[in-house]
This record gives sequence, structure tokens and C-alpha cells, in this order.
Amino acid sequence: MNLQYALLNDTSWQQQVDWQMPDTPFMSFAFWQALIETGAIGEQAGWLPIFILVYRTDDTNSDSKAIDDTMITSKELSQSVAVMPIFVKSHHRGEFVFDHSWAQAYAQYGLDYYPRLVTSSPYTPITGERLWLAAGETLSADIVKTVIAGVDDIAQQVGASSWHGLFVTAELAQLATTLLPADKITTPARMTDTEIASLAVNNPILERQGCQFLWQNKDLQQNGQPFTDFEDFLATLKAKKRKTIRAERRKVAEQNIHCYRKCGEDITDADWKAFYHCYVMTYAVRGQQPYLNIDFFMTLAKNMPEHLMLAQAVDANGEIIASSLFLYDKADSDDQNDHATLYGRYWGALGEFDSLHFELCYYQGIEFAIEQNLIYFDPGTQGEHKLIRGFIPTKTHSIHRIYDPRFVPAIADFCAKDRLHMAQYRKQAHDALPFNIDNMPTLNDND
Repeated sequence: MNLQYALLNDTSWQQQVDWQMPDTPFMSFAFWQALIETGAIGEQAGWLPIFILVYRTDDTNSDSKAIDDTMITSKELSQSVAVMPIFVKSHHRGEFVFDHSWAQAYAQYGLDYYPRLVTSSPYTPITGERLWLAAGETLSADIVKTVIAGVDDIAQQVGASSWHGLFVTAELAQLATTLLPADKITTPARMTDTEIASLAVNNPILERQGCQFLWQNKDLQQNGQPFTDFEDFLATLKAKKRKTIRAERRKVAEQNIHCYRKCGEDITDADWKAFYHCYVMTYAVRGQQPYLNIDFFMTLAKNMPEHLMLAQAVDANGEIIASSLFLYDKADSDDQNDHATLYGRYWGALGEFDSLHFELCYYQGIEFAIEQNLIYFDPGTQGEHKLIRGFIPTKTHSIHRIYDPRFVPAIADFCAKDRLHMAQYRKQAHDALPFNIDNMPTLNDND
């Protein structure tokens, strides 16, 4: 049987087959339903979704469907193999892998970089799967080849300049760049529009790499066993770093601030309102509007409470002055324990409090990960201040397809140099880790 794709603009396909559990909560159908229902994604938000559905067919001459096609049959849906989301975008908000300089280059030549296509978990700089796979399926070169054909189809229909797959897994990046490698780029400087269109389908997939910081619940001095408590973790750090962290935690207590953690259904409506007030302040101090509204968080609370942990800071008067919301994988089976992760996502405070950000966003998270026997703690994007608190530099991947061949050589050169720069940065960050010599992790930069 052959693989074919259809382009769909709703999520009715979710009910047609048995889908695998995604590797993070951010690709769960409940999370995406919350985004859709509360307007976080959609045309008004500038995140217009299209879903590329890959299915098996006996028809070797089958043509792809149009974006607004509603004629895909129940038989085709029942043969679904995979689905990948695409967003048609006219901005870069909520992405965290930025290509502003590429847009500026287009503008300098009088060309429009918008619309552009993006595959990501919106507003979420977390590495993870970007395709939903049907039960029993594994990601393959044939599936990736088919979804790229779907991406190209969408790009042609909407006139997109490019496609960007953000925070993808190393596996997807490797499959995509192998299918369309960047090692044989030969593009004439002058081309007609017809020549541009004919060459675009042969353009490569370009890879960028980045760096995030990931805490690991692994005591190397104890044969990689999980930590028993926060002090057990501190014992793996150099004495000066242990002293610094303890001092930061004392500063919070000396301000008569107490921190608490609540999970799932123990988080009340009043807690959510207090959290959202804090969350909005994060954006208000920068003169910005938040990406997400309170209805989004209340929907998460209703639909996926088992994945939620809220850390709160309370002052001497019993008032909530800061909140930090985490999502996490449930570590209730041996299989899930291999990758169970805590994800630090949303934070805010009603004022400036010494060391409170470190306490609420990092130390409370580390304590929770140890208590729940989670293997990793991903605190989010950027921030070298995470490095000195025991968060290990980790490679991230994004993939990019530029449809105007005249821009491909320069952007490919940029990506190649950027990969070298980021490799050097990760090495320098690794060398600056605060662990004592017996607990220093090995630099693993080959994935």
C-alpha cells in the first residue's frame, strides 16, 4: 500500500483511529483542545491550523485534497497513519526560534516573507514529537516524505515563503535533512518566476540547533540512582554553589514568604485566578498582552488536571504574591519512568522579591521532581542562570524549508555557521556546570 495525504482544517480525525500517547503533555489532544476552544490558536490569533493527515491507500494515482476539502472518506480516515499540524502565520509570536533576520533579508529585496508556515506546539519551547502517530506506527522516512509533500502543497496554495519545524526531536530532524540534504545547493543568481517555482520543490531542509538546560534526577556518585531529597542533590554540587543556593532559599524565608505546591484537582478556582493575576504581570511589565487567557488555564484544569502542579508563594498576610505553573508526565509505569519529565511553563509575581523567582521556578520544581520520581525537569527556554543551578546544556533542533531558491545558499550558510557556534556554546556551558568532579555529567552532543 502507498502513503497519501489529505489537508484538513478541523480535528474530526482524532476520533477515527486509536492514536498513540504523545511524548509530552503539550501534544495531547486535551492541551490542543484547550488552545482551540479558548482562541489561543485560530485565524484571529494568527495561528491558522491545517492538519496534514497521512493514510494508506491502494490507489497509486490518488491526488491530495484541497485545504478546505471535506470529502475524505471514512475508509481513508480509518487507514490513518499520522497527522502533522501546520500553522499559517504572519508573525513570529510564541515561537522561540526566531528568523527575523531572514524576514529582513526578504524585505530588503522587496519580497514578502509572509505568510510563513510553522509546525510547533504553540507558545511552548519544549522539544517533543510533532506528529501524532496511529497505534502500532513508527516514524519513518516514508511518513516524513509524505508530510513534506503536504507542507509543499500548502505553501503553494497560500503563497508561503517558508516552513519551520520548531523544537523537533533529533529523529525527525535527521529524517528530514537526510531526505532533502543541504550539501548540493547550486542556485543561479538570476531566475525567472517560472524557474523559481520549478526549483523550489528540490530545495533542502535546513537544520538549526540551539541550547536549553535540563535538570536530571540522577546521582552519578550512586550509580545514577535518583536523588532522595533536595539536600541529596545539593551534595553533588561544588561547595560554593551549594552555599549560594542555600543562601537564596534563606532570603525567601527571611522575607516571611512561604511556598506551597498543589496538584490537579486540589488547585481551586481562587488559586487559578490568583495565578493568572501573577501571570499577566509578567507581560504587563514589558507593556505586552499575555498569549493565553484565563479560560485556557481553566480548561486545562478541567481536562487534564493529572498533569498540573502549581507552586505558590504566600506573604505574611496570607496573600498569594507569586505563582508558577508546571505540567508533568505521570510516572505511574515502568515505561513512563524512562522519560517522565516536569515542565516549567508559566510564572508571574506581583512585585520584586529577592530570589523568589529561583525558588518558585527552579527549587520547588526540583523538589517536586524528586518527590514524584521524575527523571527530568525542563524549565523552559533560555537562561544561563539555570546552568549554575544544576541544569545541564542540551541540544535542540529546528528544521526549515525556504521556497525561494535565491535565498537558500545564504540561509544554509547561516544555519551551518550557527550550528558550529551553538556547539561551542554548549561545550562552554557544560564546562561551567557546578557539579563536583565525581558527579560531572558527560557532554553528549552527538544526537
